[in-house]
Amino acid sequence: MREQELLESVERDEWKTVKNVKEEAAFAKKAAANSIRKDERITLRLSSIDLDKLKQKAVYKGLPYQTFIASVLHEYAAGHFTEVK
Repeated sequence: MREQELLESVERDEWKTVKNVKEEAAFAKKAAANSIRKDERITLRLSSIDLDKLKQKAVYKGLPYQTFIASVLHEYAAGHFTEVK
């Protein structure tokens, strides 16, 4: 959602506060802390072409390329990508 669309949605009063906001905030903080904890290091070999493409996508997203690669792997491991057959 782009910023303008988000602003218009808020102005149309489409967003509501959840009833248990403190519990939801605590859950979100815990989930965020667990998802950003990096306790393992790996070495990975990639083709220079693939790495260049990943770096370009990271720049587009405004992220350091290693952070971008880690986030893509996290999304895959969490099952958010589906395989195309």
